[in-house]
Amino acid sequence: MLSAPDALRESARHQIDILADQQAHAVLATRPIADLRGLAGKGARLGALADAGFRTIAHVVRATPDNLQTVPGVGPQSAQQVSAAANRLAREVRQEARVRFDLDQRHPGQTQLLATLAAARHADSIRGALQEPLEQFTGQAERLVREAEPTASRAGMLFRFGKRKQTALAALAQLDALLAAPRTTALLHTVEQQERAADPASYSPEQLWQEYSQDAAGFNALLSTLGGQGDGDDSEAAQGFLPEELRQEITAVPLDTSLLKATLRGYQVFGAQYAIHQKHSILGDEMGLGKTVQALATMTHMAAMGQARFLVVCPASVQINWLNEISKHTTLKGHSLHGADRAIATHHWLRTGGVAVTTFTTLGRLNGITEAGIAMLVVDEAHYVKNPEAQRAKHVAAIVAVAQRAMFLTGTPMENRVEEFRNLVHYLQPRVAQGLDAADALTGAKRFRRAVAPVYLRRNQEDVLTELPDKIEVEDWVHFSQADTAAYTMTVRSKNLMQMRQAAFRSDDSAKLERLAEIVDEAREDGLKVVVFSNFLDVLQVVRGKLGTSVVGVLNGSVPPVARQQLVDTFSRREGHAVLLSQIEAGGVGLNVQAASVVIIAEPQWKPSTEEQAIARAYRMGQIRKVQVHRLLAKGSVDERLREVQERKSLLFAEFARKSDAKEADRRSIDTGEHRPGFLDDEAIPLQQRIIRAEQHRLGIES
Repeated sequence: MLSAPDALRESARHQIDILADQQAHAVLATRPIADLRGLAGKGARLGALADAGFRTIAHVVRATPDNLQTVPGVGPQSAQQVSAAANRLAREVRQEARVRFDLDQRHPGQTQLLATLAAARHADSIRGALQEPLEQFTGQAERLVREAEPTASRAGMLFRFGKRKQTALAALAQLDALLAAPRTTALLHTVEQQERAADPASYSPEQLWQEYSQDAAGFNALLSTLGGQGDGDDSEAAQGFLPEELRQEITAVPLDTSLLKATLRGYQVFGAQYAIHQKHSILGDEMGLGKTVQALATMTHMAAMGQARFLVVCPASVQINWLNEISKHTTLKGHSLHGADRAIATHHWLRTGGVAVTTFTTLGRLNGITEAGIAMLVVDEAHYVKNPEAQRAKHVAAIVAVAQRAMFLTGTPMENRVEEFRNLVHYLQPRVAQGLDAADALTGAKRFRRAVAPVYLRRNQEDVLTELPDKIEVEDWVHFSQADTAAYTMTVRSKNLMQMRQAAFRSDDSAKLERLAEIVDEAREDGLKVVVFSNFLDVLQVVRGKLGTSVVGVLNGSVPPVARQQLVDTFSRREGHAVLLSQIEAGGVGLNVQAASVVIIAEPQWKPSTEEQAIARAYRMGQIRKVQVHRLLAKGSVDERLREVQERKSLLFAEFARKSDAKEADRRSIDTGEHRPGFLDDEAIPLQQRIIRAEQHRLGIES
């Protein structure tokens, strides 16, 4: 039982190799032999080989140079060149092979691997629960067996006298008593029960795929530790492109995961090590990479070292989710310091320790926090405190000043300008913040990233989540109907930008609403779940009226946090097709909606990060299906103006917060006419007013 986890992991590695080999062979079977032209060099008779039946690279790999030489016109040198080139390409394809579980295909080899992983996960939990009693039993039994061994032989006992004989007989009696003891009987019964769960053959295919659909993130995390997702966990990208010297110092930090129930991926281990080593840091991983579990891993490490109190500050919408994650992934006690009982809960936390979770609003009302001896402060959605003059920012700064460690979590630390990012850094490492020059940042992204390396770690999905299915993003542009045009023109005349953004859903002949219904109908046919995001509750109510009973509910800012999670759970558990409607600010942060594989954004938002966070509710670790993202956009409307605004902000974020160097922006003209009005570029005029005036100018409406 104690060796079962290691044996099952070795079996899984073998199965992964087989699946990866099969995947590589399938790729090579689709590649024509002509693809070897650049690798094989001049003189390779590829055309003659193709005519002889060696049509694909897979055909060439299976053949020997001697086989290739049987083709007329192909000599020894040419055969060697072609064979070497094919095998080189085959090795490269094999290295890039990644095992992905396909819930729709359910390949028998994948089912077998799932069974081995399920058994290994169970064996891990068994070993954790039974290791101490089993080791105690075997240690005691082995000593008694050794001392009682002479009693197994009549001759052995014949030549033992006095004390030695009595010792053997006494040991035999003790061994008999040990085996008959109630605790031994109970232990034996438990082992017999658990042995079946640690046997891959005991799981049915239906059970396995059901377990996978419910916890794909857990299965894929274990798969990644066995090489099933490649060996990129120690790559530069997985370690945030930090300087080599700093990376070596961080990886040298041993991470104690004895109080953690989750399996960490390699990049998550590095994230926790980074937080421990740097003490005050920002974890800026892209949404969906598991920042929460990395923070929990850091806290459990410190708890294993004897630390007692940890504090999480987060938006109210995700407080319940934090408490659930603490219970699910750690052995630590979670405390809710929110609501009417917060004073009692605070006192209990201060006395017993554990992880306290409170909100930005509540933090300033808690007593005794700054004197509590906080081992670690975690601030989730830390961009909420980017304005140092705000009260919630001042309350957070007061805790940062007294906590041993502080960790800010945010996937969008640079929504608008570099100065806001510097404000976040200033809370944690003022010296680093003082050394950041915004002008230097704008002229050299690499230098800027190196400057913030002591405080800022970011990884992107494409670098570390190689098992994620594809994400297909579509801009669904529609043309206004006559009724749409009339409704929209009226809102432009009223100079009401909020009404302009909603006008596409106001007419009885709404082109946007019709397109949305078409997308949902297609999802219904395929049994897929859909989440629809809009900034406006009125728009969601219109959509609800159109879609009817397939909608499980509307998630908006007035729904209490507990009810939000219940609504998401109901949506996730419903069999087959379902639709969840959500205001983008309410549901686009903190909640996990991996059950949805179709995301519809009803209108463009001011900030790209708002849309990205919403999409990341579905396209994140644990997603098992290809995700379709539909952005509904209306030609000849304010949607075009907002997309232009988004592109400028997206460029600023990409230059410094992602690994890629700055790229040229695809500049679009705001006004398609020959004469560009000067007010469009007059930054003294508020942006919203410029957008309204731009639409009035385009439609020929006098302001």
